[in-house]
Amino acid sequence: MASSSSAAASAAALEAVQVLVASLADDAPRVRDSALAALRDVAPLNPLLVLDCCATISRGGHRRFANMAGVFLVMASAVRALDRLDAEREFLRKIAKIATAEIVSSKDFNVDWQRAAATLLVAIGSHDPDLMMGEIFLYFSGPTSALPAMLQILADFASAEALQFTPRLKDVLLRVLPILGSVRDGQRPVFANAFKCWCQAAWLYIGDASSGLPFDDDVMSFMNSVFELLLKVWTGSRDLKVRLSSVEALGEMVGLVTRSQLKSALPRIIPAMLDLCKKDQEVAFTAAHSLHNLLNVSLLSESGPPLLEFEELNVVLITLLPLASFNNSKDERLYVSKGLKTYNELQHCFLVIGLVYPEDLCLFLLSKCRSKDEASIVGALGTIKHLLPRLLESWHTKQTLLVEIVKSLLEEQSLGIRMALAELIVVMASHCYLSGHPAELAVEFLVRHSAITDDDLNDLNTLKNEYFQDKRFEMKMSLAGLSDLRAVCEKSLLLLAITIPEMELVLWPFLLQLIIPKKYTGAVATVCKCITELCRHKLSQTNPLYTEFNASNEMPSPEYLFARLLVLLHNPLARGQLATQILTVLCYLGPLFPRNLSLFWEDEVPKMKAYISDPEDLKQDSTYQETWDDMILNFFAESLDVVNDNVWVISLGDAFARQYDLYATSDGHSALLHRCLGMLLQKVDDRIYVREKIDWMCRHSSMSIPVNRLGLAQGIGLVAASHLDTVLEKLKNILENAGQSALQRLLSFFSFREKVEDVDDTYAALALMYGYAARYAPSTVIEARINALVGTNMLGRFLHVQHPTAKQAVITAIDLLGRAVISAAEMGISFPLKRRDQLLEYVLTLMGRDQSDDLVDFSIELLQTQSVALSACTTLVSIEPRLPLETRNRVMKATLGFFALPTEPSNIVESLITNLIILLGAILLTSGEDGRSRAEQLLHILRQLDPYVSSSAEHQREGDGGSRSLSSLPSAFVLPNRDSLSLGERVMSYLPRCADTDDEVRKVAIQIIALFFNISLSLPKQKAANDIDLESSYGALSSLVDIVSVIRRASVDQIEVFHRVVSSVCILLSREELVVLLHSCTLATCDKVKQSADGSIQAIIVFIIRRGKDLREADVLRTTQSLLSSAVTLTDKHSRQEVLNAISCLAENTNHIVVFDEVLFVAGRDICTKDISRIRGGWAIQDVFYAFSQHKVLATRFLEYILFILHKEPVATNDSEKGENNSESSADDSILQATIFALNAFLRGGGKIGKQAVEQSYPSVLSALILKLGDLHSLAELGRNELLRSLLIAFRSFCDCVGDVEMGKILARDGEQTEKEKMIDLVQEVACSSSVKRPKEVLPTCAILSKSLNRNQRAEREAAAAALSEFIRHSEKEPALLEQIVEELCQHVTDDSPTVRSLCLRGLVQIPESHMLKYIQQVLGVILALLEDANESVQLTAVQCLLTVLNVSEQDAVEPILISLLVRLRNLQISMNTKMRSNAFAAYGALSSYGVGSQHHAFLEQIHATLPRLILHLHDKDLSVRLACRNAFQLLAPSMEVEGLSSLLNKQYFTYDRRSDYEDFIRDLTRQLCRLSPARVDSYLESAIQAFDAPWPIIQANAVCLVSCMLSFLDDQRFLAPYFSQVFAMLVGRMSQSPEAVVRASASSAMGLLIKRSNMLKPSSSQFDRVDPSQSSQHGDLHAKTSSEHQEENTVKPDGASQGEQ
Repeated sequence: MASSSSAAASAAALEAVQVLVASLADDAPRVRDSALAALRDVAPLNPLLVLDCCATISRGGHRRFANMAGVFLVMASAVRALDRLDAEREFLRKIAKIATAEIVSSKDFNVDWQRAAATLLVAIGSHDPDLMMGEIFLYFSGPTSALPAMLQILADFASAEALQFTPRLKDVLLRVLPILGSVRDGQRPVFANAFKCWCQAAWLYIGDASSGLPFDDDVMSFMNSVFELLLKVWTGSRDLKVRLSSVEALGEMVGLVTRSQLKSALPRIIPAMLDLCKKDQEVAFTAAHSLHNLLNVSLLSESGPPLLEFEELNVVLITLLPLASFNNSKDERLYVSKGLKTYNELQHCFLVIGLVYPEDLCLFLLSKCRSKDEASIVGALGTIKHLLPRLLESWHTKQTLLVEIVKSLLEEQSLGIRMALAELIVVMASHCYLSGHPAELAVEFLVRHSAITDDDLNDLNTLKNEYFQDKRFEMKMSLAGLSDLRAVCEKSLLLLAITIPEMELVLWPFLLQLIIPKKYTGAVATVCKCITELCRHKLSQTNPLYTEFNASNEMPSPEYLFARLLVLLHNPLARGQLATQILTVLCYLGPLFPRNLSLFWEDEVPKMKAYISDPEDLKQDSTYQETWDDMILNFFAESLDVVNDNVWVISLGDAFARQYDLYATSDGHSALLHRCLGMLLQKVDDRIYVREKIDWMCRHSSMSIPVNRLGLAQGIGLVAASHLDTVLEKLKNILENAGQSALQRLLSFFSFREKVEDVDDTYAALALMYGYAARYAPSTVIEARINALVGTNMLGRFLHVQHPTAKQAVITAIDLLGRAVISAAEMGISFPLKRRDQLLEYVLTLMGRDQSDDLVDFSIELLQTQSVALSACTTLVSIEPRLPLETRNRVMKATLGFFALPTEPSNIVESLITNLIILLGAILLTSGEDGRSRAEQLLHILRQLDPYVSSSAEHQREGDGGSRSLSSLPSAFVLPNRDSLSLGERVMSYLPRCADTDDEVRKVAIQIIALFFNISLSLPKQKAANDIDLESSYGALSSLVDIVSVIRRASVDQIEVFHRVVSSVCILLSREELVVLLHSCTLATCDKVKQSADGSIQAIIVFIIRRGKDLREADVLRTTQSLLSSAVTLTDKHSRQEVLNAISCLAENTNHIVVFDEVLFVAGRDICTKDISRIRGGWAIQDVFYAFSQHKVLATRFLEYILFILHKEPVATNDSEKGENNSESSADDSILQATIFALNAFLRGGGKIGKQAVEQSYPSVLSALILKLGDLHSLAELGRNELLRSLLIAFRSFCDCVGDVEMGKILARDGEQTEKEKMIDLVQEVACSSSVKRPKEVLPTCAILSKSLNRNQRAEREAAAAALSEFIRHSEKEPALLEQIVEELCQHVTDDSPTVRSLCLRGLVQIPESHMLKYIQQVLGVILALLEDANESVQLTAVQCLLTVLNVSEQDAVEPILISLLVRLRNLQISMNTKMRSNAFAAYGALSSYGVGSQHHAFLEQIHATLPRLILHLHDKDLSVRLACRNAFQLLAPSMEVEGLSSLLNKQYFTYDRRSDYEDFIRDLTRQLCRLSPARVDSYLESAIQAFDAPWPIIQANAVCLVSCMLSFLDDQRFLAPYFSQVFAMLVGRMSQSPEAVVRASASSAMGLLIKRSNMLKPSSSQFDRVDPSQSSQHGDLHAKTSSEHQEENTVKPDGASQGEQ
């Protein structure tokens, strides 16, 4: 009996292995991987059986079986698992023949199955190397395409089994050598690679063996032969791959051949390797590595002296040096990682040579540094940098030579050499190779290249002349390389200063010298950083800075340093934070300067650094440069005051004077130098010294450059503050020497225009110097000088300048003269400016366009000149004497036309218009002797400005600045009568300007209107003006005047100002003037400036409200029609809204119902006849709704009216039984649509008034919207979405109106969903939001909605139920209301609508917790009944509600129905609905807390009955189900009475979603269950086996895994036997042939697990007879078996069971 059972088990095991092997060819990668893993696990149990099955399936090879790679990998695992006794040679030979047969069947070796076959042969070789090698040797006897594959197998075997392969190398060589001569080039790389692997194996053998090389003379002879062949033949092949592989093999063989042969081969092998080193990075790396091995063996061998003399190595060094420079390139376009590896290999080669011949190598490298070849020099420098730290002692005697070489290369032009030198300098300095003068030269080299500026990088001439004088460079690479060189040198300098203490003696104070030269200017920031670091260290030492500084006579003086650094502060945005670094280093160098100065700097420098600390913020200020220069000048002036040492100041002045050559005249630094020197001379009393320095400044200036010219003029002006007469004398001499006669100038104009420009520059500079001299000179002494200057007509010489910048300079000079007079007057020294009018004529002349100029009318230069001229005119007009009428007219005629200028260029034009407005204001303020004359001035200006005031062009309106003199006008004028003023029309013309977008326009318009009414009230009373109340009018005028007085304040609300203006005007107008104003309002309301039009409309509204009683009915009607026409015409919504607000003012005093009906009718008509969404400017009627909603009186009435219509209008569904036709439904829809539009407009635009009305009617509005939402949703389901969209818009407007942001977000997110479930969720969320925001409104709202549950329309009942189901949660404080709602909901749980039933249940579940106990039995009864509802959605709701109720239910309430609930939930756990499954599992877990007491035993049985299903769904396809099962498992675990289960659930893999983690959990869980609950395993297995038929493939796979794990861990054979055969048969049959890959993969893993557990593959002599796999046929074709055949297999028992029965 035992024998037959064992035979059946073996047969079943054989069949399982066959199925697994067949699964290796599955289409799904997951299945193939599972089968492969299972077979590899099974193979150690019975390698022979696995090998036999694999051998059988391998018949026909890869053409018949798709995954021969998997088969061979399994066979390789089985062969490795064979015992020595089982590894019979004949059997292994047969396996080897299968593998070799597959290899020789194809010419292509690069396929997976062939590589797997090679792996199998290597595994066979680990047992029987001779057998494996013998099989391979069979293919060496003749030509075959499989020869390369066989060689690769031997190479792999050598790498894997070096100790076994090396003793057999002789046999390999015996068979390989005869065929080497006939190997084609295409196969030679494979042979060479094999030789390389064999040699590496030999080296491993030598390292592992205690004895020497186990090669006899024959092997050495063979090796020498191969070496010679590779060297003499293959390395000369034309094929690069052959040469490379040969050299790589030679690199490994060089240590295995005799020294004599190696020495003789060196002349041939070295050139071959060097040649390959010149190839691309991949080849060069391999060649360099081989060369490194060769040099190691040749030079560092312990068996004899070096085989190469240094002279013989010259060719190696000469070849490698350029390559080292190339591979050290920083070019990112190269293969960076491979290039770096190659570079390191090359340096290793140099190091090997250096270890043997250090001095010779050093001399060689130094000689190469003297060569003309750039690549050799760069390579030599890089090699020295690499070897210097490693050969430091050997090269110590060559220090002087090395330093001399570096000195000689410092002036090289090559970019590569400079880069290499910069890196080498740091290495040499770090090893104390640099000191004294050579060190200073090296530092100077670094500073020189750190001084490369960005301008140098962009200037080709600079590149060619300064950096690449040899002209041999590529521009693109040079630009990038030069930038890299600068960065390297800057970094090197900082390294020298910070990290190398020995360099301190070199750097200090030598670095101070390098600040001064012009060519090092670009490096000052870096030098300052280094000095700062040095000073930080030096200040901690005992030797003070000043002592060391004075010890060197070559150092610049402190004054010279200060002058240089101060001027370099000019650019706050310079590279490297130059200004910040200079300020920092000045503080550290403080001990070099007077003590008071150092203390002053400690306070001031942080302030200056703070100003420039944020460059981006600094750029936002357009005047930052001017401000910064002024800060520098003030800093310098205060520094001079602090020093108070005349000798030191004069020395500093000399330093400034000597530094002019350091700056370009076109640079701002030179201008700042002028100003600094001028400020210094201001502090000096020596007139001779001052005169000399003024001459020096003039000689070193360039008057043709505007910035330098301005700086010189400002500097001279600063000198004039203390030495005015000296300055004026100097200017007079310059003017006399530089002037030309009129004839000379005329001739130069006709001959050479360049000469004219030279004269222009001179005159411009002189004019500026005169101007700044007057501006900075003391006010007490300038009157006579200015009068003399003007009186002699000296400025007249400058009028003929032609260049725009020269004109601007002369105009600026005249402006400065005038400002000097104004400044003197402010100081109490007043005097009139003589010939002021003539100066004005000069300015106007220079402002005009020269006829010979070829510029366009509005060129930038001309506009700039005109802007400067207007500023100068303002200055001249503002000083005494008063402006005559003729001059005024001349100025206005020349300037008013600027109002018509276009807006671009905006920055220049805006400045020009601003200056013009200031000029007109100045004219009004300074012209005329009395009020009448000033009024005439104003009227004259207004007449001139009228075309610009009413212009549609904004830039022309902005120019209205003529009212600047209003503050000085008297209150009465002798003017025509009031009627002649046409106040109605004039006020309507200027009123829009009171609301203009431009601040200045608004100010002027208000002032003009105030002026008009001031004049009108000053006139005698007219008969037509009898209705005017003078007392009120004067009060209004006073208010208007007050507005004018405060309008300039920035804090004044401009809207409030306009309202006050309108109020005053409303009082000041007579009735006739008001009527005229209203009749002429069309143009004002349609003004092209939106803000002006809005202001006009607001004014009209005020007029109607306040004085509407004065209007006749005809006037009201005509005004209304005009305003409505304006509303339709206006496209701007806001302006239109303001117009329609005026209409609402009329509705307030009439029958509002009539107005509302008419508006609603027109709205409906427009909806039917027009596409209101495409009306230009929007729909005007909608704006009417806005106006009504914002009206204080009409708002409540209008809202009540809308709600009445909304409840009244039914929804037209076109049902035939209702008898509605299409036209009627369309009309009803239009009225309903118009009503919804009106409600939306009310809610969106009602403002505070509308909001208050909505607040008062909140329950009514919300209930109406909710019910209508459900009603219209039923239409949306039929495809009629328009009304629903409109209602949602109104609903969101309601949310905005009442401030419920959350409700608005809910509607915006889910409002347009057409599914009913979405609508229900939407209503509930809306109700929730309303309850949270407004709890007091719940009671009235629920009262309205409760009545709606009895409506006939199903959609409205659903909406009401949805809202009540949410509102019930917030009825805690209203017990009566709660009881009423519960009663209503319980009555409707039997509604014919499943939605209403579900919603009523949801509502019952949400009874407040404090009242839930009162209704809990009632609620649980409803849930239990609905769990069996015919509608699945109602069932799902019941489960979800059960989860909610269980949180508050007590034991007594749940216990009677506990088992009923568990049974119903188990039925729902297999639902196809994922939500149902997840909630059912979750509810099942929630019931765990009620399984105590009398129901405990029944509860425990239910848990264990459900446990297998719970385990299977832990890895459900749906995430929510997985999470619910995990939570339920954790809740039920304490009740399952399984020890250690809770700790198992706390492990990480329980919460992971990876299948491998789930399978690990299953294994650990089943191990626990089988050990602690064996009595229940029977029921577990039955449930799990039933899951093999589950509708979800993933659950089937989980069931397979669970069952296999339980069977593998079950020790009680009484339970194991009945299920094992059943499960095994199902796995082998149906499950392994499942259409789902996950099931097949699990089946494969399960079969492997069961086979291991059952020991079915236990080897025995009778179990398996070894036969020739090629002749075996008893197993047949695995693919021929059907599932029915598998099911008919005899059931078997595992071996363990048989033994147990015995």
